[in-house]
Amino acid sequence: MIRGLFAALLLASSLAAAEDSTWQFADWAGPAIKVRMYVPDDVSPTTRIVIVMHGASRDAPRYFRDWKAMGIEHDLIVVVPEFTKAKFRGSARYNLGFVFESASGKRRDESAWTFSAIEPLFDAVVTRVGGQQSSYALYGHSAGAQFVHRFLYYMPDARVRTFIAANAGWYTVPVNDFAYPYGLADSGIHDADLPRIFAAPLVLLLGREDVDEADPSLRKTPEAQRQGPNRLARGLTQYRVAKGRAEELGVPFNWQLFVINGADHVNAKMAPAAAVIAAE
Repeated sequence: MIRGLFAALLLASSLAAAEDSTWQFADWAGPAIKVRMYVPDDVSPTTRIVIVMHGASRDAPRYFRDWKAMGIEHDLIVVVPEFTKAKFRGSARYNLGFVFESASGKRRDESAWTFSAIEPLFDAVVTRVGGQQSSYALYGHSAGAQFVHRFLYYMPDARVRTFIAANAGWYTVPVNDFAYPYGLADSGIHDADLPRIFAAPLVLLLGREDVDEADPSLRKTPEAQRQGPNRLARGLTQYRVAKGRAEELGVPFNWQLFVINGADHVNAKMAPAAAVIAAE
């Protein structure tokens, strides 16, 4: 009985200890990742967890500041892993999940995909907070949004409660007309995978003012331009094409689209709407 009481007190202590923490996550096949985490004062074993994927700037501290405020307001455990340019060079190793070798195009071992860091990271967070959570929200902005929607494609067993992709610059459109990463040709994703993908709880968040066609960070390849002249247009294209494909296949389509008034390409303007969804 004394041993059980001690264990209960220890668990209560770990749950009550609200804090910001920074730690190294290394329990996967890839490089160690610096993680910033906010835990609310009134954390419980079932407090919602949101994992936040930063943009191509790799500015994890800024994303953490934006999202800590959301964690305080909505009682969320906020987890921001930092995928540095040194360890995850270029879009292939970050936005595209490093599924394929950049030079040869050869498919890599799944354990070393960048995508494969997220599920064990979730397990590590649950252990650290002494929680019992069985799912999490996965949010990404800009390049992080690219990561999120492709993560949905490639990680069918992920325990994601809600995928939230905000202001992606371009997409892997779920059609076979274009080669990966712009479409599904040569991606390893097949038509048989699409019912699962379309049934998933993916939310596309788009800033109504994210329409700067001259933005130097906006990809302007012919393939990207076919999706639209700016991020807002490309997000609308992704939703429209995916919905159309689901209708062609006669399968459920559970993606949602929200356009945020007054928001341009700034994470802090998208996070408030995303946090409401993550807290549901």
